[in-house]
Amino acid sequence: MKNKIGMKRLATALLSGALALAVVPAMAADKVTLQLKWVAQAQFAGYFVAKDKGFYKDEGLDVDIKPGGPDIAPEQVIAGGGADVIVDWMAAALAARDKGVELVNIAQPFAKAGLEIACPKDGPIKKVEDFKGHTIGVWFFGNEYPFYAWMNKLGISTEGGPNGVKVLKQSFDVQPLIQHQADCIHVMTYNEYGQLLDAGYKADDLLVFNYSALGQNMLEDGLYASQAKLKDPAFQDKMVRFVRASMKGWHYAVEHPDEAAEITVDAGAQDENHQKYMAGEVAKLIGDGKLNEADYDRTAKMVVDQKIVSKAPEGAWTHEITDKAIK
Repeated sequence: MKNKIGMKRLATALLSGALALAVVPAMAADKVTLQLKWVAQAQFAGYFVAKDKGFYKDEGLDVDIKPGGPDIAPEQVIAGGGADVIVDWMAAALAARDKGVELVNIAQPFAKAGLEIACPKDGPIKKVEDFKGHTIGVWFFGNEYPFYAWMNKLGISTEGGPNGVKVLKQSFDVQPLIQHQADCIHVMTYNEYGQLLDAGYKADDLLVFNYSALGQNMLEDGLYASQAKLKDPAFQDKMVRFVRASMKGWHYAVEHPDEAAEITVDAGAQDENHQKYMAGEVAKLIGDGKLNEADYDRTAKMVVDQKIVSKAPEGAWTHEITDKAIK
């Protein structure tokens, strides 16, 4: 009888414990909002992969990836509280910091830049000096800084005339070259260059001035957070987990570009074939996620020399996040 009573009490205790566990809510994942610099495409494949593969979830994060567009400035989004972290080019981030939006580079997935200028070989431009007196298509919204800094270094005016460059505000496509509105246009190795090939140009038909090859590249597609929020240890910890999962996503995307492209299309990108081309080219630019100080110094000097910022930036980057996230 005693054994039966003991077993009954044990069963009751186990049941009560199970019920108690059942009503304890699961720990809520920490929310992170990421604002992209442009629309959903394989330029950002690492983040889409990290979300799709559960890398963010494994780090206890619930990440909302917000696409950008021609009317969306990531710097303004984060300044208005609409994002915790943004993807941005260093020059644009430094310009925003100079205006009071204190952005800090917390990681640098893109070790190399993809910006270049493409010109038809049968056109009037054969070397950089030939830019004078001709029209060059240039992107704006913060993407113009590398070109203006390069022209400033060469002493070439961007105000037009026989000894200067006429700047055409370029749309985010290759139409200015196809329609002969510009003698050369800006392209990304992983995007518009492929569009030129799709439009019928062959690689042998094009003369390319690659910013990285010329030593004129500014850092692209870094991760930036608010300096004020980074003072909070809990937010820092969240960013460490975010960067760790993001770089895991990037490394997976580098090793599986076609799958990464398919995941990106599922996330809203257009044209799977082009996304596969893009993913393969982007893979060539990805590093370990840690900011190279020499690359930062070069970029900072170029924005100062071009007077994009009023003074040399301070506190614009940190290794504190990547030192913990990337071993």
